[in-house]
Amino acid sequence: MKKRFLVTGGAGFIGSAVVRRLIENSEHEVIIFDALTYAGNLDSLDPVADDPRYTFVKGDIREAEQVRSALETHKPDVVMHLAAESHVDRSIDGPRVFIETNVLGTFTMLQESLRYWRSLDGEKAKTFRFHHISTDEVFGSLGATGMFSEETAYDPRSPYSSSKASSDHLVRAWFHTYGLPVVVTNCSNNYGPYHFPEKLIPLMILNALEGKPLPVYGNGENVRDWLYVDDHADALILVAEKAAVGETYAIGGHNERQNIDVVKTVCALVDKYAPDASIGPREKLITYVTDRPGHDARYAIDAAKIERDLGWKPAETFESGLEKTVRWYLENRNWWERVRSGGYQGERLGVNA
Repeated sequence: MKKRFLVTGGAGFIGSAVVRRLIENSEHEVIIFDALTYAGNLDSLDPVADDPRYTFVKGDIREAEQVRSALETHKPDVVMHLAAESHVDRSIDGPRVFIETNVLGTFTMLQESLRYWRSLDGEKAKTFRFHHISTDEVFGSLGATGMFSEETAYDPRSPYSSSKASSDHLVRAWFHTYGLPVVVTNCSNNYGPYHFPEKLIPLMILNALEGKPLPVYGNGENVRDWLYVDDHADALILVAEKAAVGETYAIGGHNERQNIDVVKTVCALVDKYAPDASIGPREKLITYVTDRPGHDARYAIDAAKIERDLGWKPAETFESGLEKTVRWYLENRNWWERVRSGGYQGERLGVNA
């Protein structure tokens, strides 16, 4: 059934992937609601921006009147709430905006979505969904064994993960207290095209391409479960369309890797597709730097529930997804050069704790 999706943060990394997949692979209509902060980039929506089912609304999730206007004007069937401050290092340097956006912004989205949902009649009210997209970082840090699941207790360790944990709790409270029909997802680390270059993989790709140092935190042994962004977007759309009200799904890529191994794989791929005799093997650019304060040791997701209930599995292995990602950055220099011409030049963040 054709539906109308309102995607907050739709010009961001994961949000823009959701929008592109919705437009390219379905008949749904999409309204992007985004404040266009530093990480919001309309260039990431260029592939679908001319489609008549695409609408962009500039708006701030912290501003109730703006949210209310978007809901009342566009009358969505699904709200996919992705808008968030998301970089741990930035949360260390400046936690306030994380609380304002991730906690108070989510509160505003919930209040206005509740008001809107209560105004709906019949089938439209019955099928409305508020889909809150969160992170596995709310669960804290794993030891050498074990995996996060939907039953894992919350144990956030950074200002970022604490703000996302708070927003998760708010969403569930609005479900249990007010009956707002919500679904929640918690994902592992995403990577892929259109990723803002403050994050590990795009930063390593661009620094390797340019012959700059590749800063690896601590000993590089921190482990993450990597999820290709289009696989995640497909999972999110499936949850929004098919999940029962009140359900939570953990979404992961089955791709646990130490950070140092990720960086070395990036080096090999850049050497393969952009060899440069003046730079030589990129692996020699690896530099170990002081670890991030409170750096979680390991994340891993048990995605059995979404695989069992909804039939989702990631299409990409880490190797295939990373190769696509490296080649995309090499072939789309204009995109990341415009990003780098703004306020972020690849400098290290999160050292002011």
